[in-house]
Amino acid sequence: MQKQLSPEEALHRAAALCSAGEQCIFDIREKLLRWGIAPNDSKEIIEKLIQGKFIDEERYCKSFVNDKFRFNKWGKVKIIYALRQKGIPSQSIDNAINCIDDEKYLETLQETILSKRKSIKDDTPENVKAKLFRFAASRGFEPEYINLCLKTIR
Repeated sequence: MQKQLSPEEALHRAAALCSAGEQCIFDIREKLLRWGIAPNDSKEIIEKLIQGKFIDEERYCKSFVNDKFRFNKWGKVKIIYALRQKGIPSQSIDNAINCIDDEKYLETLQETILSKRKSIKDDTPENVKAKLFRFAASRGFEPEYINLCLKTIR
């Protein structure tokens, strides 16, 4: 059993976490709850972190969108859903999503589909396209973009 953290210790640990990598209010609130910090103290700690610019939802959102798109190859639908789960304001989400270059977005979708195509053993073109469509949709890409890319695949 670990010892109970004081609010001051929790503030320092949370600040260190935020310094190491972008965090959002939701994530820090969850951490504070796990550390046994009272809701009133949590609220105060989060306010201090925001005032100290340790937490910035806008900055977090842009970083999250960039990372999930570039490294995880997620589509906009999946990224938006994940950010909404964390309670990020819609305006921040829209601003960050709009930073994704459309050309790069389609290129990433195309690469994702072509990469998956190599692992599908089915013979019939209809089955292959259905599997590729489902795969791309599960990655969060929009149906209209998926269909656009699938037209170019043999």
